[in-house]
Amino acid sequence: MNISKKWIVIAIVAAVVLFLYSSIKGTYNNMVTKDENVKAQWGNVENVYQRRLDLIPNLVNTVKGYADFEQQTLTQVIEARAKATSVNVNPDKLDEQSLKKFQAAQGELSSALSRLMVVVERYPNLKANQNFLDLQAQLEGTENRIAVERRKFNEMVKDYNAYIRKFPKNIWANIFGFEKKAYFEAEAGAEKAPKVDFGTN
Repeated sequence: MNISKKWIVIAIVAAVVLFLYSSIKGTYNNMVTKDENVKAQWGNVENVYQRRLDLIPNLVNTVKGYADFEQQTLTQVIEARAKATSVNVNPDKLDEQSLKKFQAAQGELSSALSRLMVVVERYPNLKANQNFLDLQAQLEGTENRIAVERRKFNEMVKDYNAYIRKFPKNIWANIFGFEKKAYFEAEAGAEKAPKVDFGTN
């Protein structure tokens, strides 16, 4: 092989290496960006759920002011809140099992709140309490925010999952350990965000 052919081969090899490096670097950096976007949006989801958790002690204290209010119903809300508070999801491990556990605990809390609101119907003075009306507005707003942030999270996850599963990006995703992330799934019969109904007219 003469010198000119040798340099041509070296140039071709160098070009291929440079192309592969650029391709891998771009793909890897995009995967990191999309992964960080999902984690950031998960933080937004946790924030709105935390807001709901923070409102519940005020709600319980307001309802407790009515001495004859059903204690069992309040206890169920308190216990469901404690369970929901104890379930934490690592943003680096947003897999189906972790998300289902989180969603189940939050679903139990939603059910307990719904039962509480049904009982509240028997207390017209409580329904007219200004503090209670303020909590109604805050809880309804929070439920709407939860729905919005969950939808945004699912959009980010869809974008990320589609990106890492397309060829040839899926090869680099497997090599660098980028795994598919789970979606929030609608609960049975929950086509829209749960509404907190205090029965006020």
